Amino acid sequence: MFTAYVEQFLDYLALERGLARNSLAAYRRDLVAHAAFLHAECGKDDAAAVSEGDIVRYLTLLHHRQAASATIARQLTTLKQFYRFLVAERLLPGDPTGNVQVPKLVKSLPATLTLDEVERLLAAPDISTPRGLRDRAMLETLYATGLRVSELVNLRRGDVQMKMGFVRCIGKGNKERIVPLGTVAIGWLQHYLDARDDDSPVLFLGLKHQAITRDAFFKIIKRLAQRAAILKDISPHTLRHSFATHLLERGADLRAIQEMLGHASIITTQIYTHVASDFLREVYSDAHPRARRETEPEKG
Repeated sequence: MFTAYVEQFLDYLALERGLARNSLAAYRRDLVAHAAFLHAECGKDDAAAVSEGDIVRYLTLLHHRQAASATIARQLTTLKQFYRFLVAERLLPGDPTGNVQVPKLVKSLPATLTLDEVERLLAAPDISTPRGLRDRAMLETLYATGLRVSELVNLRRGDVQMKMGFVRCIGKGNKERIVPLGTVAIGWLQHYLDARDDDSPVLFLGLKHQAITRDAFFKIIKRLAQRAAILKDISPHTLRHSFATHLLERGADLRAIQEMLGHASIITTQIYTHVASDFLREVYSDAHPRARRETEPEKG
């Protein structure tokens, strides 16, 4: 019974809310782990038999296994959505998660690169090889647009409008958005496409002329970071964070950044105001006439 409910819930997320495959897989993992706990620890295989105490026991177990607070919060959020769905569909009489609170989290600031680190990373690929030229074009596009890695690897040739200077992508919830594309990225994309001798509609090709995978690009960026002598633990998402932070530091409007990143809520984008706070303090200290030490009142 529990498994059947999970499948109904996942169908709802896919068809009604348009969640991407990776998001659906994450929901499935959380619910499969929860079902395994209910079976092994509570002797329950029916969602209708689940109590608030079972939910609390499950979260306590995760805590004892030293799961990160963000992981526990995500699991509880998944369970809340799942049981609320069952109640809304009249498959359950009540929601066992109704009185269980999601723990408050201290948001960790996303890792970002300095401008010098970005330049070193972008220059790391060996552009004398077709693969290196592709990697340079991918990095330039990622930093120029702030796309998610899944959005980047799924781009088609027709999604990039060189003359108009923008890229079209399909983001979370199957929502389309248009993001400006700078002239430097356009130049590298054109260089990369001119060097190709195929007619594949896929923009960034991997093995066997298929679209490069997320995992493959993760490995590429790790290798290139080492080559660029970047000591930070970075991923493709780091360039997305750097894109947003560098825009904000240079006066870009937060709402515009929200649109370019494809965030559903401005609250998500506001984390970059914290990332840029040190930079803004430096700007204030350098620029404001009353910020410097020599303007402090004399003592005595």
